[in-house]
This record gives sequence, structure tokens and C-alpha cells, in this order.
Amino acid sequence: MAGKLKPLDVERKTRPGRYSDGDGLYLIVVSATSKNWSYRYSKDGKPRWHGLGSFKDVSLKDARLARDAARLRVKGDRSTPGVDIVQEKRAARIEAKAEEARAALPTFEECADAYVTEHWAGWSKKHRAQWRSTLQAYAYPVIGKLTIAEIRPSHIHDLLQPIWIEKRVTASRVRGRIETIIARNVDINDLDFRNPAELTKQLREKLPKRSKRVIRHHPALPYAEAPQFMTALSGAGGTAAAMLRFVILTACRTNEAIEARWSEIDRPGSIWKIPAERMKMAQDHHVPLSDAALAVLDKMRDGSRGELIFPNPAGGTFSENGMLAVLDRLGYGSVTVHGFRSTFATWAEETTDFPDGVREAALAHKYKSETTAAYQRGQKLEKRRKLMQDWADYILPVKLRAIA
Repeated sequence: MAGKLKPLDVERKTRPGRYSDGDGLYLIVVSATSKNWSYRYSKDGKPRWHGLGSFKDVSLKDARLARDAARLRVKGDRSTPGVDIVQEKRAARIEAKAEEARAALPTFEECADAYVTEHWAGWSKKHRAQWRSTLQAYAYPVIGKLTIAEIRPSHIHDLLQPIWIEKRVTASRVRGRIETIIARNVDINDLDFRNPAELTKQLREKLPKRSKRVIRHHPALPYAEAPQFMTALSGAGGTAAAMLRFVILTACRTNEAIEARWSEIDRPGSIWKIPAERMKMAQDHHVPLSDAALAVLDKMRDGSRGELIFPNPAGGTFSENGMLAVLDRLGYGSVTVHGFRSTFATWAEETTDFPDGVREAALAHKYKSETTAAYQRGQKLEKRRKLMQDWADYILPVKLRAIA
């Protein structure tokens, strides 16, 4: 029965208790200064108390209006089903707390930045640039603002799908990097966790089908033509031409020569000591330098003041394009710089008696057999020194050996 309470009653009630106004509206008195309105209803046979505010802020009239609105929501009508407003409010509080917890968690982008920073010192300049550029281009637009727990396999599919065919190497690397970052940021004891970036059969079936990959080797110059080429190269000036001569004489990888530093050269020992962070196999590599290779360095050292052996006149390091331009000018545009490693390897295999282990060590290759690797840990420096000197003697006419 509505209207049981009067405004003056609300002011005078000081004894703790529940005072009914009818139709489920109660004045809950805790003390003379602590009184609150509440709407009581039942749900599944259990009583529910829905707070409507303090008597200081809500008048008796407004409390009745609030009670009527709450009762309408609980009962519903022909177009709207009734709701448990207490449970709804409780769920909203839980969701709000969960949202606060999610907001406190780092995003994938923050996790990735932390991972890159952690490994920065041990990575090469190229590796650093690739990690950041690929994640920024392909991962961050889709999952960058999500927490690790919010990332789903569908997100990984969506970011990989546009590049899975046309940029297959990049796509595979991006997926692997995402998987690594996610794995780095989950509880190690969570046995039920499944990494959403793992290339499972389910994800593989959803991605576009790739055609069978055809392995294409770097176009290489036949070793029989190497002496003629080196004669032509001797007439080319400039830093890029000198770096190309050094690459060929040492059979090193392009990026190893591009980033070569004077601090790595042991001139008395005739050794180039390349640190692990700049090597493909992440292991220190010592290159014995032939007389011709030393001649290239001596010529570059003349007047040099920087740390880079082959500095770009425009500043920073050269790109491989500088050496490719030299090849093109000399009429050898059909071969690649990296291909000269194959030229060296074929020459060493077909014309010398040096064991496989010596040839492979000269190329800084990883042994396929772990057993072989265990016995071949030495760098075979002196045997390789003889091999590299024989290589220089083969490709350089006598008159060019002193000047490279």
C-alpha cells in the first residue's frame, strides 16, 4: 500500500530499521544521519535489495518515482523482458573492475617494444630494423593496442592473409616474431595456454594456399671467369669497388663487409675478427686475410678517420646496391655479390684438396650434423689461411696481388 510514509516521517525516523512505504519501497535507517532508500523485490524466490540513494539527496517523491522505474524494469512489459537489476548492477561492477585490470596490463605493442629493447644489444643493425619495421607495418595495426589475453587466432589470420602469398618470407617472420612475443608474456605454469600465433593446422588451412617454393640460388660467376673479372675490377675506383674486391677475396657475406670496422682488424695477425652479433650463425668468426685482402685494407686506411672500413661518402653504411652498380658498369649485371661465395665454394671443391670442414669453415657455414660440429669447433685458422691465399693467387694476376 503506497503512501505509508510522509515527508516528516523521513526526517523523524532515527531508530535503526526498515520502514516500508509500500510497493517494495523502504527507508533503511542506520542512524539519525544515515538513511537510504531501497527497493525490495524477489527473483527466483530470493529477496533483492536495490539501492535508490540517500534521503539527503533523494526526496520521498523522487524515491517513489525511482521505485516505480525499477519495478517496471524488473517486471518488464510486452516488448521488454524483465531483468534482475541487482545482478545487472553487480555484473557491471565486475566488468568495471575487469576493465580496470585490463587497462593495467601492457598492450602487445608495449610487450614487443620491451622484447626488442631487451635483445637490442645482441642484435645486428639489420635485425633491429627488421623487427621494428615488420611489427609496425603488419602487427601493430591489428593487435598493437590489444593485451596478450585479447589476441585471438583470427587476429593473426587477418594480419597475415594479405601478405601470406606475395611476401611469404616476411609473413613467416612476422608470425614467428608475434608468437615469440606472446610466449614471452604468458604464465609459464599455464598448461592450458595456446599461443594464437602458433602455425597450427587450423590456421594454415584458413590462410591462402602457397604454391610449392622453387629454390633459386644467387646467380654466380663461373670460377674460370673470376681472374678475368678481377682484372676488369682492378680498373674500377671508389669505395664500392674496393669493398667488392674485399668481399670476393674473403668470401664473406655482403652485410659483414658493409658493416666491417677497423676495430675488428688484427693487422699484425692478418685476421679479421667478426663479432657474433654480426654473423648469421651468431658465433664469432675469424677470417684469415690474404696479402691481397690486406692490400685493400691498407688502401682504404690511407686517410681514413672513421670506424667503418668502407664508409658511404654520403654518411653511414653502404647498401649492396653500390657493389651491384659496379658489377653492372663492368658488364656483369647478371651475377650477384652474394654469388661470389658460390664461385669460391665451387673453385675450392673442384680444384683444391682442402677438406670439406676447412671449406665450410671459410664460408662460416653451420654443420648439418651436430656430431660433426662437436669435432669441428676449431676455426682451422692456419689451414684456412692457406686456402684464402690460394684463392687470391688464383683470381689475381701477379701484377695485381700487391694492389688488389
